[in-house]
Amino acid sequence: MDFEVIHDSLPLYAGGLAVTLQLLLISLATGLVVALPLAMLRVAPSRVLHGPVWLFTYAIRGTPLLVQLFLVYYGLAQFDAVRASFAWPWLQSAAFCACLAFGINTCAYTTEILAGALRATPAGEVEAARAMGLSRPQVWRRILWPSALRRAIPAYGNEIVLMLHGTSLASVVTLVDLTGAAREVNSRHYLPFEAFVTAGAIYLGITLALVAALHAAERRWLAHLRPRIA
Repeated sequence: MDFEVIHDSLPLYAGGLAVTLQLLLISLATGLVVALPLAMLRVAPSRVLHGPVWLFTYAIRGTPLLVQLFLVYYGLAQFDAVRASFAWPWLQSAAFCACLAFGINTCAYTTEILAGALRATPAGEVEAARAMGLSRPQVWRRILWPSALRRAIPAYGNEIVLMLHGTSLASVVTLVDLTGAAREVNSRHYLPFEAFVTAGAIYLGITLALVAALHAAERRWLAHLRPRIA
């Protein structure tokens, strides 16, 4: 191990870490905001409402994230209508395309996670809320969403970790994230082991921090679901 090369490359890794975290936070925030209404449609009894959402989540979850990233970054540029549209200045940006592809991907998974959590809400909670005279919007705001969001924490935690690892694909569209930084270190010094082990160690550290935070959230908001021992 050439620790001198690793030490000299730390500023490059720090820049890549900043890019990785930005991609992760923007993608998760975008995906979650869009997934909330889509999850409501996904559990709707009408096929007209839940059918298109099911098709969207099935298609996104059934195709690789790398293919989706290539379609957004390289594929859309081939259409004249896209290049002539108001969105073209944004679609020329690798960062925007990466956030868009990652956001769409995590949105599909988050929609299914939230929809499953909504279905798992005990019917008695909803019936009790209606018996108390709560309107339909109040039931959603005070009963369904609070309960579903708590129950979704374990599954959504896994999605956060998977999305963190998925951001490593950003380097294929010229972004210098953690993986991109490792590739650049390797191209400069021809030391693939040092370059990628360093990046892997940083990814592992972020993952451990996320898992610890998610476990704390589970202990805080899912305590009532743990079995009680007399």
